[in-house]
Amino acid sequence: MKSVFPLMAAAALAGCAASPPLAGDSPSDPGRLPAAHVAVKVPGLGPCHDAADRTLYLSPDQPVNVLVHGCRGSAGRFRSLAEVLAFHGQQTVCFGYDDRDSLMLSSGQLARAVDQLAGHLETPQITVIGHSMGGLIARKALVADRPDPVRKPDLDLRLVTVSAPFAGIASARMCAVTALRLATLGLNDLACWLISGDNWYEITHASAFIRQPGQLAPQVRSHLKVVTDERNTCRRRDAAGRCLKDDYIFSLAEQRYPPVTEAPDTTDVEVAAGHVEIVGESGVTPDKLITVLQQQGIVLPTPPERRSAFDKLLARLYAP
Repeated sequence: MKSVFPLMAAAALAGCAASPPLAGDSPSDPGRLPAAHVAVKVPGLGPCHDAADRTLYLSPDQPVNVLVHGCRGSAGRFRSLAEVLAFHGQQTVCFGYDDRDSLMLSSGQLARAVDQLAGHLETPQITVIGHSMGGLIARKALVADRPDPVRKPDLDLRLVTVSAPFAGIASARMCAVTALRLATLGLNDLACWLISGDNWYEITHASAFIRQPGQLAPQVRSHLKVVTDERNTCRRRDAAGRCLKDDYIFSLAEQRYPPVTEAPDTTDVEVAAGHVEIVGESGVTPDKLITVLQQQGIVLPTPPERRSAFDKLLARLYAP
């Protein structure tokens, strides 16, 4: 029984990869964004920073991107990615949630937030982009067969998930072993809950959340599923170039589950990149993700005459 707790600790640590928020306090360059005509507040949504004011300033006649962070993250985690989108004239908001809450609860909050956001837009075109656990929440928010689905019929939705463990988190498999749960008289469940919170069972391969992913709502016209091959990746090296910390969180098998991967209007794109590398952090520019998003029409192309300015922006945002 004593071995259960180290196993559960390993499960939790393997399921998350925290990174501090990027970029400084300067806001996205408003000159590259459409003029903001409305100021609104939508529960769960806010600017992509961690300041207390969560007011959204939007141009209601333009599409909106909604970024959903992974566990141990926050709205500020995607501040730099929001600036990348702003450079290309695309407005972005961030969804915040408690990563110890049930994933069904968090996905319901996101579904309601998307509905409310759409109510403030003249042309409700919304792209939801979720990384890691945020990808699980993003897809579940946009399925048709949930108790509280997205309801606005005129919504034009696109879904993008990045490095999301749709087959369940392998390192949490001990949380789902019935014999172990019974033999430990509930201590196994308690250990899992202490580490992961109310989603401790949902993240396992045996949960209904994973096994029954559901069909996407009719308003969702596409799902771009970015899968990361995280083998042989390194997040931090010493002065001699030796890897001190790898960037391997989820295997390809954890990220591919046939009912999700083979669903209609789903495009599966595999990228050789680490779990954190793909979305960027200090010293690491998310070039691979930007390339995929531009190839798939999620991020607008960078005009050739502005390439130099864009490279300078990336260097500033992702400086070591």
